[in-house]
Amino acid sequence: MENDQNARQHESRAGGGWPLAARRLLTRSEVSADGRAVFGAVHGKWEGFYRDRWAHDKVVRSTHGVNCTGSCSWMVYVKDGIITWEHQATDYPSIGADCPEYEPRGCPRGASFSWYTYSPSRVRYPYVRGALLKPWREARKRLGDPVSAWAEITSDPAKARAYKRARGKGGLVRADWDEVGELIAAAQVHTIKAYGPDRVAGFSPIPAMSMASFAAGARFHSLIGGTLLSFYDWYADLPIASPQVFGDQTDVPEAADWWNAGYLIMWGSNIPVTRTPDAHFLTETRYNGTKVVAVSPDYADNVKHADEWLAPHPGTDGALAMAMGHVILREFLVEREVPYFRDYLRRFTDAPFLVTLREHDRGLVPDGFLTAADLGADEKAGENAEAGEAGEPEENAAFKTVLLDRTTGAPVVPGGSLGFRWGMPGEAAGTSIWAMWYPS
Repeated sequence: MENDQNARQHESRAGGGWPLAARRLLTRSEVSADGRAVFGAVHGKWEGFYRDRWAHDKVVRSTHGVNCTGSCSWMVYVKDGIITWEHQATDYPSIGADCPEYEPRGCPRGASFSWYTYSPSRVRYPYVRGALLKPWREARKRLGDPVSAWAEITSDPAKARAYKRARGKGGLVRADWDEVGELIAAAQVHTIKAYGPDRVAGFSPIPAMSMASFAAGARFHSLIGGTLLSFYDWYADLPIASPQVFGDQTDVPEAADWWNAGYLIMWGSNIPVTRTPDAHFLTETRYNGTKVVAVSPDYADNVKHADEWLAPHPGTDGALAMAMGHVILREFLVEREVPYFRDYLRRFTDAPFLVTLREHDRGLVPDGFLTAADLGADEKAGENAEAGEAGEPEENAAFKTVLLDRTTGAPVVPGGSLGFRWGMPGEAAGTSIWAMWYPS
């Protein structure tokens, strides 16, 4: 009796009690002496489920261009036409021994992209707000002409107010591609006929997502004389000052060139989050002694990679930027002239262009660029001598900026500004575009 009790106490301590000891009675597999491990034959069912998850028939190369300009190279593993998993490509060419390599490029969002591809919430069909689609179908059926149907809806205050007030409240209804394409085309044709082509504003996908789609949208709006919005306007999460002033994206120059910088300011871009594949260049360049400054109102992910953190109150970043520009211009151009800085301003910025002034209660303030339209006939005589009679109206003159000739000090209109992009010599500005819609 006493021996059995001691044995049970020993087994309880060694095997974890009766529940673990009972495992020997509930399985045919071998159970360890302490009752904590079971050794059985490999049946392979659960292993098969796991292995099938990673099985594949072929490997193809792709990228993730949706809402991302990274365009990282990925190897996509496909089984029965279905993406099973993805892996970062590791065959990027070397960019030299004096700089970190690009690869591996990718991020966790890209690694899990196949799950988004087959997500039940993925939008696969066009949707139109029901408050607009219902009157559109009714008017389209009754009138027979899509342009007239759209004109009736938009010109009727009650109908127009109904579908506009429904924005932001859901109520999207699935439609087919042909119907939506006709609706969009009718809206643009009516707008052009009623208000002119420059009242058509559109957005084209980012170049990194699809160069063909971007080029098609950009070309279409250019041909009809419409307004092409930048994807910065669409996303509303990137600073638009850089592309509007310099004509290129915010991350300028190429991310690998961060390695060659001596001073970096992160402003308006949370590098580890929005530029994940290239963030390593930012962290690695600090080994070169590069000083990194982060400008952000909150302690964002990128701030921890900076030597200094400037946290302006929201809405005061414009004042901070102007203060920086004031200090730079005062110390490198006003109080002393630095040849390198002056040469940079002359060749790569719009600083040489003349600016008009206007009266203000505190004195004269900048108004706008001086253009060829502001110059008198005498001042433009020299420029127009080759073209013909002095003082002859110059095409697109209001869009041609002016600077002073370094040798003579006279105002000149250099080529390359916006006014030289449109129109043809001897034709009125925009004649070819307007003639398509308003032939004489």
